[in-house]
Amino acid sequence: MSESRPAFYALEPGGWRDYLTLLHAPYTLWHLSYVAIGAALAPHFESNRLLVALAAFFLAVGIGAHALDELKGHPLQTRISDCSLIWLSVIAIGGAVALGVYGSIAYTPWLAPLVAVGAFIVVAYNLELFGGAFHSDLWFAVDWGAFPLLVGYLAMAERISLGAVVAAAFAGFLSLAQRHLSTQVRAVRRRVVSVSGTLELADGSREPVTQVTLIKAPEAALRAMTLAVISLAVGLVLLRLT
Repeated sequence: MSESRPAFYALEPGGWRDYLTLLHAPYTLWHLSYVAIGAALAPHFESNRLLVALAAFFLAVGIGAHALDELKGHPLQTRISDCSLIWLSVIAIGGAVALGVYGSIAYTPWLAPLVAVGAFIVVAYNLELFGGAFHSDLWFAVDWGAFPLLVGYLAMAERISLGAVVAAAFAGFLSLAQRHLSTQVRAVRRRVVSVSGTLELADGSREPVTQVTLIKAPEAALRAMTLAVISLAVGLVLLRLT
């Protein structure tokens, strides 16, 4: 059954499928969309700057962060070796930092401190360093929501405006909602062995409580929110390009 998979986007373990599963494609696209939204909100827009920012975040989040996360117990049940995961994370995060350094030189030096912060957070969050101090709902909202939007804006505008901060708050709160929903879904899919119980309705009828009951609504919301954020990002970028 699909509900037995560790995530709704997880493929059958083995071979190339493991690497696609590792990308967490829906959520990676979601957080890359924040970069695009931030870039599209800037006073001027350059597609090449956006591509560099997207590439950096894809390496850092899509590959590096998720490789580190899989290193801690293989929650996605992939068969990728720990050695491969370590090399993936090192190469991907190193590539992201290199692109960030390039942006700091080519665009604005104000990117440099954000590159350093981003590199630290991606490691501290996913490896749960310092007793998991950086692995919380708040830090997820800041790091995976507000941060990419601000970096996307800064890469274009070369400064941070009040409007960008407010937009980053939008991304942060939306990511917080994502975190709350996905936490429940992950717990049911990955940790719950069995579910029992019934729902007694006002008309006297009863409905069984199953694994599907617990994950159907939050997972449907996550899928809809993913498509909504991606659509917004694509729409804003198209508006700037035309």
